[in-house]
Amino acid sequence: MTEKITMAHGSGGRSGADLMEKVFAKHFSNEVLDRMEDAAVLDISGRAAVSTDSFVVTPHFFKGGDIGKLAVCGTANDLAMMGAVPKYITCGFILEEGLAIEELERIAASMAKAAEDAGVRIVAGDTKVVEGKGGLYINTTGIGIIPEGRNAGAAGCKEGDAIILSGTLGDHHACILSARMGMENDIKSDCAFLGHAVEKIYAAGAEVHAMRDVTRGGLGTILNELAEASGVDMELEESSLPVRPEVRGLCGILGLEPLYMGNEGKMIAVVPEKDAEKALTALKETPEGRDAAIIGRVTGKGEGEVIMNTPLGGSRIVDMLYGEGLPRIC
Repeated sequence: MTEKITMAHGSGGRSGADLMEKVFAKHFSNEVLDRMEDAAVLDISGRAAVSTDSFVVTPHFFKGGDIGKLAVCGTANDLAMMGAVPKYITCGFILEEGLAIEELERIAASMAKAAEDAGVRIVAGDTKVVEGKGGLYINTTGIGIIPEGRNAGAAGCKEGDAIILSGTLGDHHACILSARMGMENDIKSDCAFLGHAVEKIYAAGAEVHAMRDVTRGGLGTILNELAEASGVDMELEESSLPVRPEVRGLCGILGLEPLYMGNEGKMIAVVPEKDAEKALTALKETPEGRDAAIIGRVTGKGEGEVIMNTPLGGSRIVDMLYGEGLPRIC
């Protein structure tokens, strides 16, 4: 019989200790966490970036990833977008009774692998059990160190800057939507750690004014946020936006717009025009950036307007996403 989470696992007694030993300590073991203190003691020097996020996606497992991998990559990516090198992550689990412990262990193992790939250590955590029907929610907080000379920020976009997108739009959103609707196709989530791609850009000698991972709200929303924060206008070329044929096909069937579909392994980098080609070349040398493209530019000071040039010679305003971008993708 499959062993499941019960309220006893959240009591702080023997059942909880067994869960810690059989699942979390087994997969997350490191010199900081193994001390089992009330707080992790960390050696941090320099400017630190801190980010926190919560993950509630269903299904828990999907093509290309799972909620555990997503939790680690999502938080590590937020740090990387500030130019930080991710170092530490904490994780809190809200478990509903009835969740199979085998499923929880698969997720913990996936988190451990994602953390190893990203070069981060899971140094603190917590588990709570609530009544429910076998659900699972994860909260993560990440800490990274920003090397000297890096100053990427949302308000950093400047006139003449090139806007580089690291790859195809809508992959994760389309994957989750397909799974939720029971649609059979080959669409996989692009869930991935982006820090290695970021380091490639910096190693190439490119100056980076702003970065952002393309998650909830999609590219259209992210660019509007950057344009408004920087007080600039932007211009995009629709023909330059990479979208996989299978994702474009799904969008055609369901009436979706790739501009507003979320990813979990794509980013934009806003760099000076003089550094655009070296940054693009560096991205293309990474698995996460092999489909990278220069998709537009910052046209100058303005009111935060984003304009899309169409292949037919027209143009249209790209606004932020309004309403809810179903399904919940993270």
